[in-house]
Amino acid sequence: MTGRGELTDAAWERIGPLLPGSDGCGRPWRDHRQVINGVLWRLRTGAPWRDLPERYGPWQTVYERFARWDADGTWAKLLEQVQVRDDAVGTMEWTVSVDSTINRAHQHAAGARKGEANGDKLENPERSAERQALGRSRGGLTTKVHLAVDGHGLPLSLVLAPGNTNDSTLFEAALDAIRVPRSGRGRPRTCPDRVLGDKAYSSRAIRAWCRRRGIAVTIPERGDQVANRLRRGSQGGRPPAFDAEAYKHRNVVERCFSRLKQFRAVATRFDKLANRYQAGLRLASLILWLREPASASAQRPGARTVSTPDGIPN
Repeated sequence: MTGRGELTDAAWERIGPLLPGSDGCGRPWRDHRQVINGVLWRLRTGAPWRDLPERYGPWQTVYERFARWDADGTWAKLLEQVQVRDDAVGTMEWTVSVDSTINRAHQHAAGARKGEANGDKLENPERSAERQALGRSRGGLTTKVHLAVDGHGLPLSLVLAPGNTNDSTLFEAALDAIRVPRSGRGRPRTCPDRVLGDKAYSSRAIRAWCRRRGIAVTIPERGDQVANRLRRGSQGGRPPAFDAEAYKHRNVVERCFSRLKQFRAVATRFDKLANRYQAGLRLASLILWLREPASASAQRPGARTVSTPDGIPN
């Protein structure tokens, strides 16, 4: 019997065979499922690693496994593999929605060293903070999570940036990060059929970038852009195409943020290093994919239910 928020038997059957095995050198691995459940407990509660319950084993082992699988790309590979399966059976919808959310960084997240030794020089503190995706604004230190989701609201890519970064500057990075390999031969799929975004992405540069890649765009114009075009008369050009019916489904990305933030270590950043925080986001995204019922993938976005990190529908 699984505990609250832990991997179900069905989820474990999917990812268990994909995890690294023992190479016969050194001591054997502590049970992978026990360790992953420990990582999920910390991700769900936001508690310090040292407060990990004893049933998950030594906290040092759980953290080191979490960090090792972040460094060698295991978490990213697991997320990629569940995406491959859904794409292979045709349940992935390639109408992609993009948006961002700003998450507050806890004071513990700001405790990383301000500079790193580089010969006789130290890295500029502002550059170091930017590299760790920390930005200071009126709300304090924050991190911006830029997300691209499929038509069912499941994460395809995520990009971190300081909280004071403009949304439009991360649009191309979020779409470039989409990479779903084929189950057989062929190159990975990287381009959606259509991209949905709010007015923050309304710019000629973004529309031209998508047009060069054959991606249909559904992004409303900002009020100042409409006024400027009308003021210029015939020289202002025609308004960009906008599919109001397709735009109604953009809220799947908002619902995805809501589901991810039910993991407290995602809603508030406690990690000092950006790659650790991103690894937690990948694991939370993996859980969303694993908990997606196969039958629900074929439903329309508006008919879907929202589940908590414990898998209990709201």
